[in-house]
Amino acid sequence: MSTTDVLGIVAASFGVFMGSSPLLQAIRVHRRRHSADVSLPFLLVLFAGGCAWLAYGIALGSVPLIVPNTVGVLASGTSCLVVLRWRRTEAPVTAGSA
Repeated sequence: MSTTDVLGIVAASFGVFMGSSPLLQAIRVHRRRHSADVSLPFLLVLFAGGCAWLAYGIALGSVPLIVPNTVGVLASGTSCLVVLRWRRTEAPVTAGSA
């Protein structure tokens, strides 16, 4: 196994963790039942960038690019949907904001 192969495996592994990180935000939004403080444009840019990298990886036939970017597209897309789902819900009133 070459150094390039090892680096590809390591990078893809970390890419999967990084790609799945938007799900942490989605879980938080779902538990709180509102998404007023979440940046939907950020998640949309993340989704679009992931789609571009996924397309590039597919064009190259590069598994180390395809796998983590597939995870990232699914995670950021799911996060966008969760944010949109709870965006219609009014944010809870906190102390001092009434």
